[in-house]
Amino acid sequence: MSIFGNSIFGNKAADAVANPAADSGAARPDEQAPASQKTDAQWREELTPEEYRVLRQAGTERPYTGEYWDTHTAGVYQCRACGTELFTSNEKFDSHCGWPSFWAPLAEGKVRYIHDRTMGMDRIEVRCGTCDSHLGHVFEGEGYGTPTDQRYCINSVSLRLVPRDTAESATAEG
Repeated sequence: MSIFGNSIFGNKAADAVANPAADSGAARPDEQAPASQKTDAQWREELTPEEYRVLRQAGTERPYTGEYWDTHTAGVYQCRACGTELFTSNEKFDSHCGWPSFWAPLAEGKVRYIHDRTMGMDRIEVRCGTCDSHLGHVFEGEGYGTPTDQRYCINSVSLRLVPRDTAESATAEG
């Protein structure tokens, strides 16, 4: 099963765009963005220029340059802008595309999806479900053999990895 029913690019996705009143229970492309509580000036102050370019302006880091594209550390990947837990290392896989790749988000509702028709392509953009920051894109049917047949291609600069050892020791102390 994919994020939009049968296929992220199939009829159910098109139906959701054409008929947004239909309640399928899944996130629909082009739906109203969640309200961000921070102003543009606050985001610029809190984020580095590269983080701002990717997270708030939907930029993309160059392949094979990000911090996590080849990381195998066990842990949880958070949104770098707001700290929401988005992905885990259990769903991370080596796609050899130059960006961190995951076959599923941590849980439904952690991310949201938007049809992206920029750069002459028809893609599905992935955003943080909490702060609406750009994370990357999700692709389907590329033959990776993952349980979902999907590749969440996420910018390293959009993420912060909390290693399992660090998370476990923080839980034990609290």
